[in-house]
Amino acid sequence: MAEKCGSEKASSSSPNLICPLCLDIFVEAIILTSCGHTFCRQCLKKYDLTHQDLDHMVCPLCREITKLSANRVDDLRLNVSINGCVDDYHAKCGGMNAVLEMRQKCSGCKLQGDAVSFCRTCNNYICDKCLQCHQYLSVFEDHEVVSMDDVIEGKVSIGHLFEKCSIHKQENKDMFCEDCKVHVCHKCVLVDHQNHKIKNQVNFEQELRRKVTGLAQRCADKKTELEKNIQNIEIQRHEVHTAVQTLLDDVRQAYSIKAKELEENLRSLTDQINALERSFDDDLDVLKSKDRQRIKSICSSITLVDNDRLGHLETDTLSAHILLCKELDAMLKEVTDHTSAEVIKKKAQEKRFKPADDTRLDLGSISGSDPKMEVIQCVDLRGAMLGMAMHSNSTVAIGYGYNARGIDIIDSNGGKQQYSNTPLSDMKCYDLVFQRDGSLCVSTGSTEAHIYSPLGSRKATIHVRGNGFYFLKVNKSPSDEIIITNYGKQVYIYDPTGSTLKHTVRTKHITWQASTTRTGLIVTSSGWHNPRMVTVYDRDGNAGESLQAPEDVHPYAAVDEQDRVYVASVDRKNSSVVIRLYDLDGLNLKERVEFKALNMTLGSSWCYLVSLSPDMLAFACWKKLYFIKVSL
Repeated sequence: MAEKCGSEKASSSSPNLICPLCLDIFVEAIILTSCGHTFCRQCLKKYDLTHQDLDHMVCPLCREITKLSANRVDDLRLNVSINGCVDDYHAKCGGMNAVLEMRQKCSGCKLQGDAVSFCRTCNNYICDKCLQCHQYLSVFEDHEVVSMDDVIEGKVSIGHLFEKCSIHKQENKDMFCEDCKVHVCHKCVLVDHQNHKIKNQVNFEQELRRKVTGLAQRCADKKTELEKNIQNIEIQRHEVHTAVQTLLDDVRQAYSIKAKELEENLRSLTDQINALERSFDDDLDVLKSKDRQRIKSICSSITLVDNDRLGHLETDTLSAHILLCKELDAMLKEVTDHTSAEVIKKKAQEKRFKPADDTRLDLGSISGSDPKMEVIQCVDLRGAMLGMAMHSNSTVAIGYGYNARGIDIIDSNGGKQQYSNTPLSDMKCYDLVFQRDGSLCVSTGSTEAHIYSPLGSRKATIHVRGNGFYFLKVNKSPSDEIIITNYGKQVYIYDPTGSTLKHTVRTKHITWQASTTRTGLIVTSSGWHNPRMVTVYDRDGNAGESLQAPEDVHPYAAVDEQDRVYVASVDRKNSSVVIRLYDLDGLNLKERVEFKALNMTLGSSWCYLVSLSPDMLAFACWKKLYFIKVSL
């Protein structure tokens, strides 16, 4: 990014050489291949720091997606044309520091001598003669004058320097047209911008500055909050280690009493405890990593948003700034997880060593609290649920399409709000899924699904050959691929943009829903269709052994973020739901826990199960939504 003194002159004379992110002359300009927009390499690297979990880049100007390789921004090609123009510009200006070396001319008189000072009140550079007038004439008594040396050295700011209008040469561009997003003079307002929304340039800049200052303060507050949370995680880690060490001490004490023949048993128990410690450590590290990544994203975003050139924003640069501010605002609204570390500590402390009785040649076993599952919230829906998706680790999105329309966002406390982005607020929504950039994929019938931007504009349409009656169901993979089923014997996998069909996986049974693991395996369930199966496939269509539900029981599967599989067996006849937890063993499902049956109001066999976090599930059936707490 260029030196600011050099860019002040370039901003008016060479607008096509200004990076929309830093508002300075391009330095090593590179191009996004999908849309052709150009940015400084370092600016894009900063922007990319907030999106490291994506395999693509969303253009800050137009939101088009550019696929990134392993080296990410470093592999984007240079914009040779723009870089050549930048070199020509610097050559004509005498190099990057030419502006610093040039002495401004007096703009307060006709002599145009070298300026020695700047009058903030007149908004003029002044020579030594004009300076004497300012010092001795009473008419200039209250004028604020600063030295040009102090200005050049950066000790003082000269405030707002308005550009001259290219049409009305003597007029300052001291107005801003919000309709056209350009700076204009007052004559331009009268001629070309009548009935437009006009702001004073100073007020316009102050408004943007207040917004950025607020974001900067919120960033600082959020960073402090996250850093405190990281410290708390380390405190809980110490407690976890203490609890684990207590277990180990108890085991070793029992070992000293037992005979030497028990050494193999000791090793087995020690391995279990070490595995517990690693598991707890891994869970705590995930929490810590998420907080650190959020700090990095927030700090990177605010450096792009908080720019000294805010007063010169217009057209593309203003659009980019608005989008960056919205992204940062969304980051700051994310709820900080203050409780998960304490939950992990509690699980560690609940583990106990139970010595074996004297009749057994055994040390004992490690036990903890019994796994359990309980409904913590039941929410009445405003219509019949047709689709459900995770919105955050405590909220879900519900899609309606029969006696109600649109989408509701519902949290685990029972709070509701309607997803208001048009045209989604009044649309039939048969299923839905949110992508990581906030885009929304919505199934609207038996043959089409549409992808909408976070602002509600349609980005793409996916066409799937339908069966003429049942509508499409959608899901996503951890890499943001779009997973589509249409009640046939296949699963369609599209890239995140919806433009390319990457895989078609043939299935042995009718498939109602499909979820994917981090390794790319596909877990399918037939729901209320016969035969009622849950099956795991790889991308080549190889399948493991299916789980078959009993007669009149309907299975619905969900994959959590640790690649564990929950299966809800819905028995509408007895109004009960039994949920089991499975671990993946290759392409097979190995049962780990069967939880006690949950009594629920089941208005239909049409249900949906979603994992929100390792200890929270959401289950919906017809006009009821249940939030379920899981304790392992």
